[in-house]
Amino acid sequence: MIRKATLADTSALLEIYNYYVIHTTVTFDESALSLSAFTEKLELILKDYPCIVFEDNNEILGFAYGSKFRPKPAYNYTVESTVYVKNGAHGKQIGSKLYTELLEQLKQRNFKSVLGVLTIPNPASVKLHEKFGFTQVAHLKEVGFKFDTWLDVGIFQLKIN
Repeated sequence: MIRKATLADTSALLEIYNYYVIHTTVTFDESALSLSAFTEKLELILKDYPCIVFEDNNEILGFAYGSKFRPKPAYNYTVESTVYVKNGAHGKQIGSKLYTELLEQLKQRNFKSVLGVLTIPNPASVKLHEKFGFTQVAHLKEVGFKFDTWLDVGIFQLKIN
């Protein structure tokens, strides 16, 4: 089941997110977020953007949301998309189901462009974005540094309205 995220979901979402912080380079956060910091982040997202969860047997297995791309008003019709699937729950099309719903909600809110900002290499995320029609429009070389490694970022764009 996919439903709107609420602040009551914060702990479950934080657990999913912090796994990626601690163990991967898909996020450039370097240390686990606190519950208060993640709650503040979630409150800001829920205020202006869709945030949804995938739930199975009362367990949240993934979440997706839109967020502000850049702070200047000319960017108001562009949104950055994010999706995370709980470690161990991959291969069940959860990311695809979340993205299908998120993109529909973003269309309904009249956004024009959706941007996926991905650490490269990341074959699974690239495949997910390409499946939905995103095209890579930029490749930024060595713009992040995590786990003693310089990391590239790819920007993928989908025009929706």
